[in-house]
Amino acid sequence: MSSTSTEITGWLRGRLPDAWFTGPAEVSVDREEIQVLGTLAAPEGIEGEPDGPEITEAAHGRISRFREDTRDERIAIAREAEHRFGRKIAWGAECGPVRGVFTNLAVPVMTRLRQSERIVLDTLVDAGVARSRADALAWCVRLVGEHSEDWLGQLREAMTSVQKLRDEGPATS
Repeated sequence: MSSTSTEITGWLRGRLPDAWFTGPAEVSVDREEIQVLGTLAAPEGIEGEPDGPEITEAAHGRISRFREDTRDERIAIAREAEHRFGRKIAWGAECGPVRGVFTNLAVPVMTRLRQSERIVLDTLVDAGVARSRADALAWCVRLVGEHSEDWLGQLREAMTSVQKLRDEGPATS
């Protein structure tokens, strides 16, 4: 059974304990993986600049505690979801200025690159920006994603509209 992103998101939001996050979990889905990211309550009694070291370290500690305290239950939910949807589950948490994603996949992707494109990757490797061509390519993809998020969002919306029209099909009399 191929489930839609909406169905997967609905099931996960219904399955997750309400006490884990301050609001609904952010769920992203691709062909191989489902990522669940929730916002944790900020630690109380911590003072300082919003991006200052005390707040940042407190947020890291809160995420680490969440990861340890919920491990068994997250594993159980992941097993159910993997059985139901045929995809692995990645977990993450956000607290203040810190976002941590754990247990996520790194999936190999086959690509064909022309020499000019390979030279770009090799330059990044030779300059020490990346350890390998694979790391350099991942770095490039992250960079494009960060700087093109609005455009990519519009493209995803358009694809959703096209899929909806395909699903409805032509009206038959």
